[in-house]
Amino acid sequence: MEAGRPFEAIPLVEMKNRNLFWVIKRIQDVCLSLLGLILLSPLLILITILIKLEDTKGAVIFAQTRVGKNGKTFKMYKFRSMVRDAETMLGKLMEQNEVSGAMFKMKNDPRITRVGRFIRKTSLDELPQLFNVLKGDMSLVGPRPPLPREVDDYTSYDMMRLWVLPGCTGLWQISGRNHVGFQEMVELDLEYIRNQSLMKDIVILCKTVKVFFGADNAY
Repeated sequence: MEAGRPFEAIPLVEMKNRNLFWVIKRIQDVCLSLLGLILLSPLLILITILIKLEDTKGAVIFAQTRVGKNGKTFKMYKFRSMVRDAETMLGKLMEQNEVSGAMFKMKNDPRITRVGRFIRKTSLDELPQLFNVLKGDMSLVGPRPPLPREVDDYTSYDMMRLWVLPGCTGLWQISGRNHVGFQEMVELDLEYIRNQSLMKDIVILCKTVKVFFGADNAY
């Protein structure tokens, strides 16, 4: 598909005919995220302690502005995996970006702490996003929420990935995310939006758990 194509030309699902689907998906999100927080509470406490031991003055949770459904911004929660002045250091590192398009990824990012390197490699830094799911800012499965500066570079075609609630995981995460460029990520997100179902969400969640314990971890 050609980047920049008017999104009206793309035959995505008829949102108005899927009200029941959205209600059931929301119930599924709330139930599973609550269950996850309960079962993972000892791990959440352990990670909190480790982050504090490495940097007693730094915050445990990093809240970052992201763009969600229909362009609405919200604060996305993650365990802090970088030094406190990470955002101010980003400008000097942009030339070393290792992915194409409106994203930044760097394998040996000097801003990452020792604890941060482990929780990012295992994606444990993403666990606080379960609170975002409970709040209704995110879904368990959906397109990853972009940064406002990334959306500034979006074409109208790219903007289609903002038609639904962003997710903690999705097709991009289980498709070798470290090796997938931005435009490929957009195509995967639109494929999900066209064909999403409750069963597909369960399959993606199961594959996400497998990726967490696999060799192709995040950075």
